[in-house]
Amino acid sequence: MVFAAQKMRMHPVLGNPTVMIVVDRIDLDTQITATFNAADVPNLIGAANRGELQTLLAQDVRKVIITTIYKFGEADGVLNSRANIIVMVDEAHRTQEGDLGRRMREALPNAFLFGLTGTPINRADRNTFWAFGAEEDAQGYLSRYSFQDSIRDKATLPLHFEAVDIKLRIDQAAVDEAYAQLTGDLSEQDRDDLAKRAAKMAVLIKSPSRVETIVAHIVRHFRDKVEPNGFKAQVVTFDRECCALYKQAMDALVGREASAVVMHTKGGKDDPFADHRLEKDAEEKLLDRFRDPADPLKFLIVTSKLLTGFDAPILQVMYLDKPIKDHNLLQAICRTNRVYPGKTHGLVVDYLGIFDDVARALDFDEKAVQQVITNLDELKEELPVMVARCLAFFPEVDRTVGGYEGLIAAQECLPDNETRDRFAADYSVLSRLWEALSPDLCLKPHETDYKWLTQVYESVKPPSGHGKLLWHALGAKTIELVHENVHIDTVRDDLDTLVMDAEVLEDMLAAKNPKKARELEIKLVARLRKHKDNPKFIALGERLEKLRERHEQGLIHSIDFLKELLELAREVVEAEKQVDPEEEQDKAKAALTELFSEVKNGDTPKMVERIVGDIDEIVRLVRFPGWQSTSAGEREVQKALRKTLLKYKIHKEQELFDRAYGYIREYY
Repeated sequence: MVFAAQKMRMHPVLGNPTVMIVVDRIDLDTQITATFNAADVPNLIGAANRGELQTLLAQDVRKVIITTIYKFGEADGVLNSRANIIVMVDEAHRTQEGDLGRRMREALPNAFLFGLTGTPINRADRNTFWAFGAEEDAQGYLSRYSFQDSIRDKATLPLHFEAVDIKLRIDQAAVDEAYAQLTGDLSEQDRDDLAKRAAKMAVLIKSPSRVETIVAHIVRHFRDKVEPNGFKAQVVTFDRECCALYKQAMDALVGREASAVVMHTKGGKDDPFADHRLEKDAEEKLLDRFRDPADPLKFLIVTSKLLTGFDAPILQVMYLDKPIKDHNLLQAICRTNRVYPGKTHGLVVDYLGIFDDVARALDFDEKAVQQVITNLDELKEELPVMVARCLAFFPEVDRTVGGYEGLIAAQECLPDNETRDRFAADYSVLSRLWEALSPDLCLKPHETDYKWLTQVYESVKPPSGHGKLLWHALGAKTIELVHENVHIDTVRDDLDTLVMDAEVLEDMLAAKNPKKARELEIKLVARLRKHKDNPKFIALGERLEKLRERHEQGLIHSIDFLKELLELAREVVEAEKQVDPEEEQDKAKAALTELFSEVKNGDTPKMVERIVGDIDEIVRLVRFPGWQSTSAGEREVQKALRKTLLKYKIHKEQELFDRAYGYIREYY
């Protein structure tokens, strides 16, 4: 809207037009005004009230005017009949077909209207295409950016849904009746009849045993599947009473700090939910706490607030226990699809069977939406297919062989960049499936194969850390799997000896053993990726990629390839000697300091430096080269870390322990 407004204001054919931005909520007015101000849009003005809007239009002001549609509510007839008034209506599916939309059109009879919406409606009673579509535009859209487009551009993530044990479900007819009561335009008689039937559903939904069962499931599911990756959750309940009931049940299981209710309340003696009232500033502070990964607030319990427009990329899962359909459902579940580090998808856990028929639940024109919302049961069926597809790259390889021999055999099946990229593309799909399904028991039969494929994938990743876009960092659950209980046979790295020993070099060159060249290459890649943020090693990695490519294309003989590999290895060893150990040490301490500063409370700010110093000292004492690849090494370092955290009484913070240990693995 910012760019469109500026282009139209400057377009010579339009002759100094007035551009109006029309929204239907005060928070959207604030949000859009802030966006326009941040972009430093000239000649911008807000209409503070109805009188001011009428004055601006009567005075024929030629600027960008931001207003809400409600300010047209008292417009009496034409306010300005100029043809070069351009109106951009945000959330165009919402308030455009009632009295307010009609009054705006009467007030600006010759204006040109653009409707912007993420969820156009195409029904007999409400039709965004009728209100805004032009006949000359295919399918009624002037310009269209679909869900698939946004996922392709990595602007949003795919959405998965998970159906829950049928025992917790409620009869589908009752769900439909309750939905109609919540939304329908019915006669009074129909509404009374419906209210009686839907009231039965409300009783079922709020029965104490059901509330306890649902909340227990939410907590268990969250701890298993969401919390380990550092994400948060939204719980959508039937009504305000349910918000209070769920909060009470949740407090008993995870404590008061872990959840908060956000809902509309009047306050005062007559309001039974006055305790949950939040002033605007307090609500903003609460939502900022929710967005903070270090804050203990994990769950927001809502019924109608925060289902549209609320943006918190750390939110991954929505626990849905309210009948919602159509565009309202789509807008609600899209709270979970924002991009966030380490997040592969948004997830909706469906307690009412709303998603049993996705096509019916999302019953509006954008059928393509259904293609990006997937049932986890379908992913379970896809998993063995993708494992087989990845393994198909290695038809004759004995996967029980470890060490360099096993890796070399696998790499020989990926002889060039094109094949490696095809493998990487398939592995990327597989790893996203794994991250989405973990820790489901359906993964167990494929665990050994997946670990092996992960090891191969890591060994053929471009050494410079760049490569093609489809090469990605491993997900949190994959890393945990690779580290837990599995210790790949430590692959002996004798690169230093190799490049310094003339006899060994001569033997290698004389034997012309291609396996030796491949082994050297694997060692080099591993060494280079230890220094993945250092520009000198990135440049050496790029040289290795180019050298490998020339060899694969037959532009360089094997003996020359080996000579250049050895020369490159010598330079890597030399570069490592020049890396300032102080600098490396500082990097390790800086990472830990940042972590502990992030989670400190009022009592610990002065202790951060001491904690980090103690961890650094004790880890350096117990570690040894290659400790990350052995059970004994990991055990010793974990014991040392736990001991230090115990000293400062923060040993029970499991998430803190896990993150600190992750940094130690990376930097020490």
